[in-house]
Amino acid sequence: MRTVFFISDHSGVTAETMGHSLLSQFEGISFRAVTLPFISSMERAAEALQRINATALAEGAPPIIFSTLVRDAERQLVKGANGLFLDFFDAFLAPLEMELGQKSSHALGRAHGMIDMAGYMTRIDATNFALANDDGGQSREYERADVVLLGVSRSGKTPTCLYLALQYGIYAANYPLMEEDLEGGELPAAVRPYARKLFGLTIEPSRLQQIREVRRPESRYASAQQVQYELRAAERMYARFGVPHIDTTHCSVEEISSRILQLTGIPRRLRP
Repeated sequence: MRTVFFISDHSGVTAETMGHSLLSQFEGISFRAVTLPFISSMERAAEALQRINATALAEGAPPIIFSTLVRDAERQLVKGANGLFLDFFDAFLAPLEMELGQKSSHALGRAHGMIDMAGYMTRIDATNFALANDDGGQSREYERADVVLLGVSRSGKTPTCLYLALQYGIYAANYPLMEEDLEGGELPAAVRPYARKLFGLTIEPSRLQQIREVRRPESRYASAQQVQYELRAAERMYARFGVPHIDTTHCSVEEISSRILQLTGIPRRLRP
């Protein structure tokens, strides 16, 4: 077990995302993740330094530190900790400065879109849209949607819609394929006028059964027979009506979202 610190002057999401991507390449090693966000002063940086050094002493092994600290003073202080310090800004800013012939501003907030109020409001509006149009909810403002996800229950529709909204400002709605929809084999009436916006999700039966069993143990909903029926019927519907679709079984929500944007050509309103 190795302790990993994600250090940031903001929420820490960037450090976590990049750090976990790198750590995922090391199978068989367990990691304990600790996120220290909002390290925006020397006092907070000193507290982080103390905590990292205490961890190294207690565990007898130097922690791994992923940092997206922007300002030099805080970064240099934490860099002196007893650990492997991996600095994403050091790795990429220096080559960019050389290539562009200009020093970077090292300004807090710029990496996180704080100065882009229009982008922030787009993100909020897209997220509210995804929540209001979740699982065939009351709103059903499909005319405003960039994409409408189809899929059986627990195939990954809701988290994908929220990720598309939060990361890219995409207006994503989703419609759950119920048993009555699948029995008829036709596109549900609610989404039929928006066929060009549809995108389907599917998943391996064994994985879906496992997910449903956690939600409703020993139910018809989670039975192998029901799961297999729903997935076969959904995939036949996708094929019949030319609905592009992907298998989400082995994909993270980030991968699912990226593949949807790649396959549909929907333009990103925001950059993460």
